Amino acid sequence: MELDVATIETHNGKLKFSTLIDLFAHLSREDQAEITHFLQNQKTGTKNHFSKNVKNLLPRDVFNFIRDKEIIWDIPFQPVPTPSFSFIDLFAGIGGMRLAFQKLNGRCVFSSEWDKQAQVTYCTNFGEIPFGDITKIEAGDVPKHQILVAGFPCQAFSIAGYKGGFDDTRGTLFFDVARIIKARRPEAFLLENVKGLVGHDKGKTLSVILRTLREDLGYFVPEPQIMNAKNFGVPQNRERIFIVGFKSKAAAERFVYPKPLKVKKTIADIKEKEVVPVRYYLSNQYLATLKEHRRRHSDKGNGFGYEIIADDAVANAIVVGGMGRERNLLIDDRLTDFTPTTNIKGTVNREGVRKMTPREWARLQGFPDRFKIPVSDAQAYKQFGNSVAVPAVFATAQALLKALRI
Repeated sequence: MELDVATIETHNGKLKFSTLIDLFAHLSREDQAEITHFLQNQKTGTKNHFSKNVKNLLPRDVFNFIRDKEIIWDIPFQPVPTPSFSFIDLFAGIGGMRLAFQKLNGRCVFSSEWDKQAQVTYCTNFGEIPFGDITKIEAGDVPKHQILVAGFPCQAFSIAGYKGGFDDTRGTLFFDVARIIKARRPEAFLLENVKGLVGHDKGKTLSVILRTLREDLGYFVPEPQIMNAKNFGVPQNRERIFIVGFKSKAAAERFVYPKPLKVKKTIADIKEKEVVPVRYYLSNQYLATLKEHRRRHSDKGNGFGYEIIADDAVANAIVVGGMGRERNLLIDDRLTDFTPTTNIKGTVNREGVRKMTPREWARLQGFPDRFKIPVSDAQAYKQFGNSVAVPAVFATAQALLKALRI
């Protein structure tokens, strides 16, 4: 499709982001990533990092037209107009880390996330398509930034040498984090991972990560800490390891991990206020299967099975797959019309047992209600289950910025 300036709709001389993203819908995701990153950074020096590629993607008159127009960001989370610092968002998911750092007046200058459905959610909320596969992104293509944030996957290293450092991380996704740190030398970084990283491969994985960051890259890295979401204002028992590092020894010495908040939340705080649609309620047959499943495991001395969370309790960690949803069932007796709206076996249970909704999972992770969910329920559960507890990141980011004196 040929882009024509004359057909681009303006509003009082301004351009709506939603109009622009529709104009570029025919382009590849990577091209859309270039353009949206350019638009996000129009008012910063970082725009020059993307402008050359964007010039090659668009007709000259269209590029000049867009470059000179003010953008109306009709999205929930708009770019910070006068940021205090810059950061990049690697393994971005749906933007949980970005939410925290942007709330602290940071400007995200680069994002990367390979999952296409997550990219949709990210763009819907932040007005930016993340770049894709991090392993194919050259470090020089990443703009300069002050803080790097990443929630990289946990992978074992094949120790090839004797040192067990940077070179031995090749072939893993941590290597891509390390090579960007090495090339761009940010002032600090915040890495997040599953609690199991501590004992992964008998502790070798974490040991190699810390040795790489401290010895090979020369960063000052305080001992990592396990943070629990339930201590930071959301009712979810979710433990994750946080690793922070600083280029400056003085900043590292000033850093102190945040203490748990005194305010404690419960399931009642995140429960839907309105009656939940019948599709979230379990069928009698499925509920009976879950009860039998738990009974069999209980007879063997195992604790595996479904779980109903009381309104005054906190949820188990929400996870993708397995018993992720079934370990966080609720009792909600407000339903009056039990007519099924989906294909179920049997009838809808009369005990009020239902799954949490995607919005309730979003709240368990600390996402505000204005965060839009543009994907199917199945994708939404996956995305929130894979995301971070935003308030725990926010508290740690506050401490990091304090140490940097930003």
